[in-house]
Amino acid sequence: MNQAGQNYLTQFKEAINELTRFTMVYKFAMDELNTKINILKEEFQYVHDYNPIEHCNSRLKSPESILQKVIRKNIDFSLPSIKENIKDIAGIRISCSFINDIYRISEMIEKQKDVEVVERKDYIKNPKPNGYQSLHLILKIPVFMSDREEDVYVELQIRTIAMDFWASLEHKIFYKYNKEIPERLTKDLKEAALSAAELDRKMESIHREVNHLKKVNEDSDLGDLLSLDIPKNMMQSILKDLSGSIKLP
Repeated sequence: MNQAGQNYLTQFKEAINELTRFTMVYKFAMDELNTKINILKEEFQYVHDYNPIEHCNSRLKSPESILQKVIRKNIDFSLPSIKENIKDIAGIRISCSFINDIYRISEMIEKQKDVEVVERKDYIKNPKPNGYQSLHLILKIPVFMSDREEDVYVELQIRTIAMDFWASLEHKIFYKYNKEIPERLTKDLKEAALSAAELDRKMESIHREVNHLKKVNEDSDLGDLLSLDIPKNMMQSILKDLSGSIKLP
């Protein structure tokens, strides 16, 4: 290898090392958001006896992948430019059972004081032409280092299990055919996306009906309890003990 080639290889290795250090703070931001999601997940499980989050996956772009995107998008190769123009270096994907859960989780995360919503793309209300559906959020998360505070972008995707299955299959086909999917398969994928959307709507309807029946049964149980012949002074004592044991914030 000549001197010019050796210099190029050295510069490339230095760039990779610099990007590796650069992405460290993105991992920290991703860890912070994952902690928030896990807290919500556990709270739902204990307080509401229901967990809307089925799966949660994280990924951090490799330095090589970042470099490829820099070249593809013709971005200036500087860390400030990369930070401002590539906002999906850190990514988290949440899979839910129902469409309503998507917006519920999104609202809870967006309301947190240290989370700033930079960009929101709703591909559920406005699906992509190929049928893709998901809710995409670009969030800005503060990361507190030993000597500084950095605001870091994290991409959050929230979708149903049906949407996630379709997107995973479409992704595999997309790369299998080197991004040139045959027209027949494109049509089949679009029809599959419509079927997945219809399945989500049906399951949402069933879910609402089950919740309604559950509430009716709970109201009936409460009515049975209130109809019990409990002396008034005993009932007052029970309510007093309960109110004293519950410490409201």
